Amino acid sequence: KEYEFAGSLVEKFAAYHRQSYACKVGVSDVLIGASQTIAEYNGAAKASHIKDKIVEMNQLNETLYCGCIACASEGCREPSGTYCVDPLLANVHKQNVTRFPYEIARLAQDIAGGLMVTLPSEADLRSPEVGKWVEKFCKGVEGVPVEDRMRILRLIENLTLGTAAVGYLTESMHGAGSPQAQRIMIARLVDLKAKQRKAKRLCGIGEESSGIQIEAKP
Repeated sequence: KEYEFAGSLVEKFAAYHRQSYACKVGVSDVLIGASQTIAEYNGAAKASHIKDKIVEMNQLNETLYCGCIACASEGCREPSGTYCVDPLLANVHKQNVTRFPYEIARLAQDIAGGLMVTLPSEADLRSPEVGKWVEKFCKGVEGVPVEDRMRILRLIENLTLGTAAVGYLTESMHGAGSPQAQRIMIARLVDLKAKQRKAKRLCGIGEESSGIQIEAKP
């Protein structure tokens, strides 16, 4: 009958769950690797804009990893002896998870090119009638089998549009609470008054002068 702890229990569970979204970082690692691979297979890996997109993907993904590490390392020991993650940082981390994988996926699709969604099927590749044409017109750089190029394109398609996108993208959005749930918690947990005090102290505003309006100079 300790119902007074029900709200706290939900909030703490949600914080643990939101911290655990490092799993999306691992999926993004695979997608980044696939993007670099298809760039090489397409013969575009040395292009400056491709390099920049790969850097952007890594920056976003490592930022997610920083978030899950930060809310764990900034956690504290509870009186019971267990450790609880920092709830504010956990919610900030999960808020980033609702955004960054979508941008990483967009960049992956950009790098892959339109062939990702117009690619002939494996049946076409194996077909005695049209297989030779698939081999001819789906070839990338010299020395890379057409089948290898098709396989890596299918992986990118699956992670960003196919069945795996359910777990990588949609679950990033709504798992452990939809985006607004994290924003509500961030609003509750952030200490705005403390930030205001710091700002006022730096510009010489005393507590007694708060509320006094200062006219701007003409």
